[in-house]
Formats: sequence, structure tokens, C-alpha cells
Amino acid sequence: MMDVNDPCLGCAIVSGAHRPVGGVLARAPGLVLHGVAGPSPVPGWVVISSERHVRGWYDMDEAAARELGPFAARVMRAQRDALGAEHAYAFAIGDVLRHFHLHLMPRFRDTPTRLWGRAAFDAPPADHRPAEELETAARALAQALST
Repeated sequence: MMDVNDPCLGCAIVSGAHRPVGGVLARAPGLVLHGVAGPSPVPGWVVISSERHVRGWYDMDEAAARELGPFAARVMRAQRDALGAEHAYAFAIGDVLRHFHLHLMPRFRDTPTRLWGRAAFDAPPADHRPAEELETAARALAQALST
């Protein structure tokens, strides 16, 4: 299994050396919004990562920490408005990748309950959505956030 911390996947995404689904969708001071790195059972699942390599939210500089809440709220509103999500979840777990990142995951009217909340992280491959669908959702979010 690949070690996502050697080299750091978060740093690779932020620098552009690695492109997750959708690529980088938006930036805010000290933060980068990008598609989730890996297959996804939910279109529009995105991640806010710190530009600097820090272990957790508690290590972020004050400016980025202040920006995180408003930026996450903007993204979650865009998940509702641009993608039609009826709800959105936020998860900052950090047990695997030791570079701060906040998952923002929409839930849709037709999302099966087996994929609600934290359960989406453990979705089997049969539940993963096609890459084209994930790219389309990412583009729609990027467009919504650019206006």
C-alpha cells in the first residue's frame, strides 16, 4: 500500500504535482479546494487543504484558520445550490494523511442511507461513481465558486 505521507499527498495536490478528480477548484488565503483524491461514491465530494504542510487545524496560521470557516460555508452552499445537495457534511479526521484537510461531502435526495455521513469513506468499489460524473460535479462547483 502507498504511504500518502512519504511524499506528502497533500503537498503534492497543493503544488499541482498531483491532480485529484477535478483538480484545484478554488483558493482562499492559505487554503486550496480540490476534488477528493481517490474514487468517490458521491459527486461533488471535495477537500479543503492547507497550503502549508501542517498536521492539523490547530497548527494553521491565524489567517488561514480564520478563513477556513467562511470558505467551507461558501463551498457547502455551492454544493447545495449548484449541485442540488440537500445536506453537506464536514469531516476533519487526519488519521491517514498528516497534512490538514477538511472533507466537504454533499448528500443528495437519492443518496442511499448506507452512504450517509462517515459511511461514504468505506464505500465499496461498486458504489464509486464514474470519473466523468465526478469531473462534471467538480467543474460545476468551480464555476459556482468563481462568481
